[in-house]
Amino acid sequence: MTPLSRLSALPLLRPGLVLALAAVFGAAWLGAGAPPVAGFAVQPPAVAAPASPELTARFASSTMEDFVHSASITGLPGGDLLATWFAGTREGAADVQIRAARFDAASGEWGPEQVLATRESTQHAVGKRIRKLGNPVISLAPDNRLWLFYVSVSLGGWAGSAINAMVSDDLGATWSTPRQLVTSPFLNISTLVRGAPVFHADGSIGLPVYHEFLGKFPEYLLLSANAEVLGKYRIGKGRTTLQPTVVPLDERRAVALLRYAGEAHHRVLASRTEDAGRTWSTPQPLEPSNPNSSLAAVGRPDGSLLVAMNDLEDGRFRLTLYGTDANLKNWRSYGELDETPNPWGEPIAQADYPALVGEKFLASGGQVEQQGPFLERVQARMCSAAGCSFEYEYPYFTRDRAGTYHLVYSWNDMFIKHLAFNEAWLSERRPHD
Repeated sequence: MTPLSRLSALPLLRPGLVLALAAVFGAAWLGAGAPPVAGFAVQPPAVAAPASPELTARFASSTMEDFVHSASITGLPGGDLLATWFAGTREGAADVQIRAARFDAASGEWGPEQVLATRESTQHAVGKRIRKLGNPVISLAPDNRLWLFYVSVSLGGWAGSAINAMVSDDLGATWSTPRQLVTSPFLNISTLVRGAPVFHADGSIGLPVYHEFLGKFPEYLLLSANAEVLGKYRIGKGRTTLQPTVVPLDERRAVALLRYAGEAHHRVLASRTEDAGRTWSTPQPLEPSNPNSSLAAVGRPDGSLLVAMNDLEDGRFRLTLYGTDANLKNWRSYGELDETPNPWGEPIAQADYPALVGEKFLASGGQVEQQGPFLERVQARMCSAAGCSFEYEYPYFTRDRAGTYHLVYSWNDMFIKHLAFNEAWLSERRPHD
């Protein structure tokens, strides 16, 4: 009997024994003889002339018919951007597609949506049944190859996920067919991606991933420059953290900020590495709250971090921008990026909702001629007998080669919102505790 066939019988065993045996098989499969890990390819500080403060808000997505979620964004040469997300009738639906749009720096506008992958195209490429898709992440490597990683599920829920990779050698004009990464000997299931990839000095790719089968825990997946699996390394211990966002501090050190799904802390957790991702410290709770929601972080030229998160005990009705030092000890708020008009997140009366959400729609770059159809659809999606809600979630950060920060996030399940700002904008804001 082969190792994989042995593992296929594990569901007949007790869950705790299944998890223990799976860990043993995984360690033997990827832990033995793992290659040395090269240092991080740290992005150099952008050298630019003094600039005036700048903040722009736009919608990267354009259709209003679908539920949109889990966006990512990357800078391209010349100042263009490419954003991806998934869209469909609902999360987990069979009609969910991986979509993208390109921002044209010359015109300052987002272009039309494109479909990069579907359930059918993924199924045809990988040669197995695919039930649903989710969580695309996109990133431009230092060699200007554009990588897209996304999740697919063949059986069960998100705990049955695998990661697929596509690459473009012409900055997104054409793409390779999807290829499924073999990240686990345990039927190659329960590996998901959400955070931005990290690149190493030798061209290898560090992909922050996580598991949801018999517990939630993050890992650092090391890939070659061609996205072949070289090794994977557990980020700390425990079974209640997921969706790591990794920020290198120098060639060897990095921090991983973690979404918390347990009951003890209700706070953001952090783990550290001092050997370029091979070993990680036990996650520790930080100052900001975390209501079991995704967060995003990016490094600044001075070595500090920017973090976008729902700093709440419950709900996702407010998205806040924080700055913190590399030790994650000194947290300062730069203010709310988006929030409900009700400071406690309580439902808004249906009679008041159209004016409030319509104002936010226009302030976010929505077009006046689209406001009527938007109001009809957003009320159908965000209102119930108890009232109407606002929701801002799943942020994703990047800093382009010119030094501009770009943040995308899900905006009321209707749009992917894009914020762009510079260091001058941050400097004029007065951070507070």
